[in-house]
Amino acid sequence: MTQTTLTGDSSVGTWLDDPTGGPILRDLLAQAGQSADALRPVRRLALKRLVKLSKGQFPPELIDDLVRRAAAGDVPVSSGTTDAPPAVAPAAAGPAPVERPEWVERLDTGRFTGQTVIVTGAGSGIGRATASRVAREGGRVIAVDISQERLDDFVAELAGADIVPVVANITDDTAVAAILAAAGDQIDALANVAGIMDDMTPVHEVTDAVWKRVFAINVDGTMKLMRAVVPGMLARQSGSIVNVASEAALRGSAAGVAYTASKHAVVGLTKSSAYMYGPSGIRVNAVAPGPTITNIEATFASQLGAERVRAGMALLPDAVEADALAASITFLLSDDGVNVNGQVLASDGGWSVA
Repeated sequence: MTQTTLTGDSSVGTWLDDPTGGPILRDLLAQAGQSADALRPVRRLALKRLVKLSKGQFPPELIDDLVRRAAAGDVPVSSGTTDAPPAVAPAAAGPAPVERPEWVERLDTGRFTGQTVIVTGAGSGIGRATASRVAREGGRVIAVDISQERLDDFVAELAGADIVPVVANITDDTAVAAILAAAGDQIDALANVAGIMDDMTPVHEVTDAVWKRVFAINVDGTMKLMRAVVPGMLARQSGSIVNVASEAALRGSAAGVAYTASKHAVVGLTKSSAYMYGPSGIRVNAVAPGPTITNIEATFASQLGAERVRAGMALLPDAVEADALAASITFLLSDDGVNVNGQVLASDGGWSVA
């Protein structure tokens, strides 16, 4: 069987499936108390991408060491795990399997030139990727986040771009007023990305605290920003709003009751507003992400919730990085989406048709 030469550019899946790389990587995971299941969402990504995504758990030196060990055939005697693939008879010699190529972002330079775009949740995840793409395509970005540290890091990453950072809690009316003041008289587009997950509890177990917090950010915050920007858009007879919903807005198996209900509400906000303001030149759409690598982490406060949600995710497609969602969001935000209004775009790798 033709042996694959493993590098940092090889996908995580290629490493795990390789007779040399698999045991090495599994042994490393076992030492940290993890199994290969922990890497399932990122199987398609290059191994070196784990440096950024792992928040320090996979430093560059560790990737280099893995590549060196694979090249030397330094396979551990026992990986310490039971999840290694079963042994198979050697295959006939032939070409190595072709890896599916990674998607590469292609900027549309100047697409947002002369436009002011508000992006919430801009300090991390999908919000940061969206704000970054708008800025790199010539837009003036009002980058809103609850964290000063995350915003500072974002601004530093795009030195020279036209970014106005605003630390704000989008559920607070005073903070919303500050966002509008930072934007100025002309607001061309709004991306409502900020949101939080619930604790996967079904309705008989959900607490008032979880329900209120999830709705305050996911629904009230989204509504408040929309309410704030629409008057100016009406005056100009032009504008685009994109709300980030979720697969949980399309199905009942993706989260707990609070998050699911909140994202259904976001779809209601989107469709009602699209109908009301469409004749006035304002487009309002939503994007429903599927599995995405962000800083929003799921917690399970309910055994029933954990069992049912995990069962519903049996057909979950591979997770993507936030840049892929930013591509969908910026399409709808921009003039490229000129004839699209009131739609919920499922940007989910096909999960919604499974």
